[in-house]
Amino acid sequence: MNIGSARAAAADWVMRYAAGSPGYVGAYFSGSTVGKPDHDELAPASDIDVVIVTDEDSPRLKPGKLIHQDALLEVTYMPWESLGTPERVLGSYHLAGSFRVDSLISDPSGRLRRLQSEVSRQFADRTWVVRRCEHVRQRIVDGLRTINPASAWHEQVTSWLFPTGVTTHMLLVAALRNPTVRLRYTAVHDVLKQYGQPDLYEELLQLLGCAQMTPEQASGHLDGLARTFDAAAKVASTPFFFSSDITAAARRVAIDGSQALIQSGSHREAVFWMTATYARCHFILAADAPPEMQQKYLPLFEDLTRDLGLSSSNNLHERAADVLRYLPKLWKITMAIVDANPEVKGSGRL
Repeated sequence: MNIGSARAAAADWVMRYAAGSPGYVGAYFSGSTVGKPDHDELAPASDIDVVIVTDEDSPRLKPGKLIHQDALLEVTYMPWESLGTPERVLGSYHLAGSFRVDSLISDPSGRLRRLQSEVSRQFADRTWVVRRCEHVRQRIVDGLRTINPASAWHEQVTSWLFPTGVTTHMLLVAALRNPTVRLRYTAVHDVLKQYGQPDLYEELLQLLGCAQMTPEQASGHLDGLARTFDAAAKVASTPFFFSSDITAAARRVAIDGSQALIQSGSHREAVFWMTATYARCHFILAADAPPEMQQKYLPLFEDLTRDLGLSSSNNLHERAADVLRYLPKLWKITMAIVDANPEVKGSGRL
C-alpha cells in the first residue's frame, strides 16, 4: 500500500467515526509519514498516525492502533488546549513537526488551518529550533529523575529507556527531521553521517547499552519478545495508553518490524523498540496475568536487560547519570548541527 492510499483510509475513518463527535475541532496527520509524497510505499511495519483534536478537557483514551480499509492507523485524541497557540506548538518538539507542512485532514472551524499556517512560517527560525532542542534536553533530564527504585523492574527500565532514547531526538530536531519513535536510531544515524559526526552514533548506542549487540543476540531476544508479546496480548484487559500496541493488529509493527530491521543489518537499531515493547508487555502481565505466568516470562526480559548492562536499581541509576553527564557534549554537537543546517533561518547564537 502506498502512503496516499493509507491517508485516504485514515481520512475515511475520521469522517466516519470522529468528525461528528461532541467537541470535534478537526484532525491532522502526525508521525513519520508527514511530508512524504503519496506515491511512496508505506512499509509493512509502519502505520499512519492520526490526531483528533477536541474541545473536551479530558479526551477519551486513544483508540490507538486499528485497521481500516487494510491500512494500519494509530489514532490519538488531543485537547485543543494542548495546541492552543502557534508559540506553544513551535516550542514543542513533538508537536511542531506535524504542522511544518499541510497535514490537515479535516478542519471545519478553521482553527487548525490558522495554526498550521503560522507554525509553518516560523518552523525553521533559529529561535524556535533552539527552543525545541531545549525542550528535548529538559525531557531527558526530567525523565531520568523519575526512576523509582521501589517500583517493578519493567517500570524502572521504562523510566530509564525513554529519556535515554530521547537523546536521538535532540539531534533530529536540530536537523529539522521528524523525531520518530520506533526508528529513532536509524534516523539519527543518517543525520550524524550527513553532518560528519559518525563517532557520536556509537556513543549514543553505548548509552543505550547495545553497541556490542550481535545479530544473533538480537534475534534471540526477539524470539523471547514474540512469545511474551503473544501471551500479553491474550490476557490484556486493563487499559493502558499503549494497550493497542500489544495486540494482534500491532504485531506486525513490534515483532515483524523488529525482524525486518535485524535482517537488514540494523539489529542494534531494533533494540530500543524491542526493549520498550518488552517492558510494556510486562506492565500488562503484572496487571492481568496470574503470578506463575508473570514469572514464566520475566527471565526472558531480564536476559535482554542484562545484555544491555542493566542488572539492578543501583546500576540503572548509574546509567542514568551517564546520560546526564553526556548532555553537555550532546548539546554542543546539537548546536553545531543547527548552525550548519542550511534550512535553519537566522544567524548567530542565542
